Amino acid sequence: MEKFEKLTAIAAPMPLINIDTDMIIPKQFLKTIKRSGLGVSAFHEMRYNLDGSDNPDFVLNKDAYRGANILVAGDNFGCGSSREHAPWALLDFGIRCVISTSFADIFYNNCFKNGILPVVVTEDQLQLLMKDAEKGSNARMVVDLENQQIETSDGEVIAFDLDQHRKHCLINGLDDIGLSMEKIASVDAFEAQMAQSAPWV
Repeated sequence: MEKFEKLTAIAAPMPLINIDTDMIIPKQFLKTIKRSGLGVSAFHEMRYNLDGSDNPDFVLNKDAYRGANILVAGDNFGCGSSREHAPWALLDFGIRCVISTSFADIFYNNCFKNGILPVVVTEDQLQLLMKDAEKGSNARMVVDLENQQIETSDGEVIAFDLDQHRKHCLINGLDDIGLSMEKIASVDAFEAQMAQSAPWV
C-alpha cells in the first residue's frame, strides 16, 4: 500500500449529501476482484451521459478538476452497501483524501485499508474548504497527515483528529497484511518455541 504523508493537490468540491457506494461505483462493475481498472467507472451515472460521453456538468469532468486528488464532500459520504470496490475505484481514479463532516463506518474503515485518508471536519470547516475547492486548479490544498492539519490555498489551517493506529498505518503504508508482517519475528519465534515444546502440534 502506498504511504500517505503529505498531499498537496487540487481538491474537487462535491457538496452532495449521502453519496453512497453505488454512486461511487455502480453494482454492474463489481464483477472484478482486482483493485485496478475501476477508476474509469467511478461515479459512472453522474459522470457519463446515456450515450457514454462525458457529462460536462459533473465536477470531475471539468478541466480544473480532472486531476483532483482530494474530494470535499457532503455529509454521510460512503453510505449504502459495504462494497470495498468503492475505495478501490476512488483510489484508481486518483483520489487519496476525502473530506466530509461524516462517513459511513464500513467505508471509513475500508479507506484506511486501501491508502485513502478520510478526514472528518465540522460543518463550518467543510464550508470553508468547499469554497476553497471551488476556486479550481489554481487553488491547491495541503493535507499534512503527520501534523494532522489541512492548509487551504489562502493559508488557513484546519486541524483534524485521527486514531493514532490508523495514522501509523497510513504513514507507513501498512494494510492488514503489512501489519501482520510487522510481527513476523514474533510469529517465527512463537512457531520455533511451539516446535520445541509441542512438536506434535
